[in-house]
Amino acid sequence: MEKERELELIRKGRDFLKPREETEQEEGYLTDQELKKPQPPLVKAPMGGPVTQLPKNFKDLGLEEDLLTVVMKRKSSRVYTQEDLSLLQLSFLLWVTQGVKEIRGKSYATLRTVPCGGARHPFETYLLVRKVEGLVPGAYHYLPMTHQLELLAPMEDEEALRALIGESLCGQQWAAKSSVVFYWSFVPYRSEWRYGIYAHRMVLADVGHVGENLYLGCAALGLGTCGIGAFERKLCDRTFRLDGEEEFTLYTQTVGTIRQEDAGAEKDFYKFVEEQGL
Repeated sequence: MEKERELELIRKGRDFLKPREETEQEEGYLTDQELKKPQPPLVKAPMGGPVTQLPKNFKDLGLEEDLLTVVMKRKSSRVYTQEDLSLLQLSFLLWVTQGVKEIRGKSYATLRTVPCGGARHPFETYLLVRKVEGLVPGAYHYLPMTHQLELLAPMEDEEALRALIGESLCGQQWAAKSSVVFYWSFVPYRSEWRYGIYAHRMVLADVGHVGENLYLGCAALGLGTCGIGAFERKLCDRTFRLDGEEEFTLYTQTVGTIRQEDAGAEKDFYKFVEEQGL
């Protein structure tokens, strides 16, 4: 790539992240909400798979409740012991990232466990499950209104499932040892209905709120997690039957069991720092 082209793309990326000034607003522009057009659904409809009701007896988890301790334990973990998560642990992580606490109005907005601009919550949660007690390995979709998981496709071939996880995350094979991988999709019109052409920058902050809650939830459970921005978007979309336009994969995060003895192995991911004298 020529340097001039590189700088052009960098400038475009920076400009995308800059909030629009009042003087830069499109004159006369009205969003679909302002035009009184019908609001899109608050969540995606069930996709037709077998449904598992998730437990919510979270007090039985023995969670770390001291906030300072949880924040100090929050970190990225890439070395996993490949043990099963309990269904209750997974249920808690789904609830803490996208759980619905309240519906505002008749069906205007959901108030959830994470903040989101305009309470639009334009995300759907999908999973590739390897090792969760009570769940068949495979692809799942979370139904936040009823706190259920629906099975999209069983994948009982362990080798094929691990290969899919690694390929979907751009060859990061360490991720295939996690117990479950979260894939969040973006449903653009949920945000665009309210914010129109100004909807997209804020979405990046909003999905970050979701990912951080997963970090904190894992820290409270003594589990490991790692957010991953490098993924094969088209493969992820195909895996979860997304059209790639009105819904597409935006962010991913692994979750797995960990042990303190692997702290040294975690440092191996950063050997280059010492080797290059950084």
